[in-house]
Amino acid sequence: MKNRKTKLIVLFLAAMIACVGAGCTDNTAKTGSSSVTSSAAASEDESKSEVSEESNTQSKTESEAGESSAESINETPASDSIDYMALVNKTHPLPEDWEDKLETVHMTNSVGDDVEVEKKAYDAYLRLKEELEKEDIHVDLDSARRSVADQQRIMDDFTEQYGKDYALKTVAAPGYSEHHTGLALDLYLIIDGKDVVENEDMIQYPEIWSKIHAKLADHGFILRYLEDKEHITGYGYEPWHIRYLDNTDTAKEIMSQGITLEGYLGTASEADVSIDLGNSEIYTQDELKDAVIQIKCKFASLAGCELKSIRYAGDGAVNDENLNRMNEIDNGAGYTQVAEFMMDFHTPKNPESLTLEADRDYTDYNWWLARTADGGWNIVSFGY
Repeated sequence: MKNRKTKLIVLFLAAMIACVGAGCTDNTAKTGSSSVTSSAAASEDESKSEVSEESNTQSKTESEAGESSAESINETPASDSIDYMALVNKTHPLPEDWEDKLETVHMTNSVGDDVEVEKKAYDAYLRLKEELEKEDIHVDLDSARRSVADQQRIMDDFTEQYGKDYALKTVAAPGYSEHHTGLALDLYLIIDGKDVVENEDMIQYPEIWSKIHAKLADHGFILRYLEDKEHITGYGYEPWHIRYLDNTDTAKEIMSQGITLEGYLGTASEADVSIDLGNSEIYTQDELKDAVIQIKCKFASLAGCELKSIRYAGDGAVNDENLNRMNEIDNGAGYTQVAEFMMDFHTPKNPESLTLEADRDYTDYNWWLARTADGGWNIVSFGY
C-alpha cells in the first residue's frame, strides 16, 4: 500500500481495510517541479519509502499452478539487462543480481519528494502522463523503487500500529516487494491543482482511475493488484499501483483478459472462487468481506495452491468459548469478536509447505479470525 514518506501511518477507511487491499493543474508548474538525475543501482538509502481480480481466463501457460519454482520464474536471461517480466511477490523474491543490472533515474515530484525509478519505466511513465494530460487528467509519482531496509522499517511500523496480519496483508516482506524492482510505480492524483495523495482520498475517484487504467497497456504498463484477486497477488485492490513490462503487446493481453501477472506466467490459477458469506445476524456482509480479504491475502503465501471456495461457518461459532480460545492462542490480545470460515483448495504436486500433502483436495479447512472492539480482523489460526 502507498503511504507518504513524511506520514507513514495513515487512517484507513473501512473500505480500504476491505481493500477496496488511496480540476487541473498548470502543466508548466507541474513539470517544472520535477527534476531528474540518472544513476545505476543507486544507494538503497536514497530510496523513497512507502507502503505498498475477475475473469475465468486460463493462464498464459498451461503448467499447473505452483510447479514453477521462484528460481525458474525469475531466471534472468544471460545478459546485462534486467528481465522486465520478472515476478516478485510473496513467494518469489527479487533476483539476486537485480541491483547490479538495474539502471535508475531520480525525479522530484510535485510535493518535493525524491522518487527513484527504473530508467525505461520512467520514460514510459512520462509518455503516459503526457497522454493523460490531453484529457485533463493529472498524475504524479508517489514512489517506485525502495530498498529492502526501507521495506523492513515499514513492516515493523505497520505491525506495531495495526497488527501482524494487517501488516502482512498490506506490506510486502523485505526482499519480496515488487517495489524493489524499480518497475512498480505508485501514482497519485492532482485534482484542481491540489495533490491527492492519501489512499482513502484517492479511492473517491473511480472514474478517473478507470480512464488511467484504459491507457496503461499502450505504454507497457499493467494494473498490478486487481479486485477479487487477493488470493493470487496477496494484496487488496490498489488502483494507483502499476507495473512496467516493457512490452505493449504483453501488457495489452494481460489487461484485456483481466488477469494477474501470476496468471499470465502460469504460477497461479485464474479460475473463479466461490465466496459464501451466509446470512449472519451478528456481522454485516461488509464485515464478513473484510475477513475474507484477510484470508485470501494470507492464502497467497501458500505457493501453488489453488483456491476453490471460502464460506462463513455461521453464527454458531460466535461464542464465549471460541472467543476465549482465540485470546489464549494470541496471548490475551483482548479480542471481543470471533468468526470461523471454511475453505476448499487444492495443493500442487510439489508443495513448498511441509504441512500440506501434495496434489490433494483439502475441504472444510478452518480459518479462525478475531478482532478487538476498535480493530480489524486478525487471523489467529488455520488448519484442521
